[in-house]
Amino acid sequence: MVTYGRRMRALAQESYAQQSRTKEAEQTLAQQYGAALDQFGRLVRLVEPQQWGLPTPCRQWTVRDLVNHVTVEQRWVPPLLAGTPATAVGDRLEGDLLGSDPVLAWKQAAAEAEEAVHADGALERTVRLWEGPALAAHLCSQLAMDTVVHSWDLARAIGADERLPGGLVAFALREVSAYPDRLAGSGLFDSPRAVLPGSDAQTRLLALTGRDSSPV
Repeated sequence: MVTYGRRMRALAQESYAQQSRTKEAEQTLAQQYGAALDQFGRLVRLVEPQQWGLPTPCRQWTVRDLVNHVTVEQRWVPPLLAGTPATAVGDRLEGDLLGSDPVLAWKQAAAEAEEAVHADGALERTVRLWEGPALAAHLCSQLAMDTVVHSWDLARAIGADERLPGGLVAFALREVSAYPDRLAGSGLFDSPRAVLPGSDAQTRLLALTGRDSSPV
């Protein structure tokens, strides 16, 4: 099982929300974060019992591994935004957190993360990751982008509609475009892929994060 906490880092130096340090920008980030959770959650609810072991575009991850990864990310959000250092959380949010009811585990983690992100002033704070301090808005922008991209991964794995909402694609592309040179080096993403001139925003987003969105 792939874990996340000790590899967590904020890649952005100037994230979507921090490009304009205003209350409106923070509210927009919180809204996009919630929309990304909703999109991923809709797909989680579509997973059939026999599909949890299927492969995904994420190299060696199964559908269960993928959903667990995004669930783990969300479980980290409340303690970090509340000021708890990652070192104090330790390894208690590692491993398989889905248990016997993956859909319920995801629902609970997503609801708690969304509440934490929408808390007054949450995105103005500094979080303390294993590698050191980072702006909460940087981390949450990155996690929202990651959730959007993983929504496509999950859709492809289970044979669902792969088209992502245009607003989420635009948000995620704007976010990831702030640090394309740091994606592969982070160990969190595969190397970017080339795209044809004139490719749409979703194709460019997926290529930047190392995904081949060609029809299968």
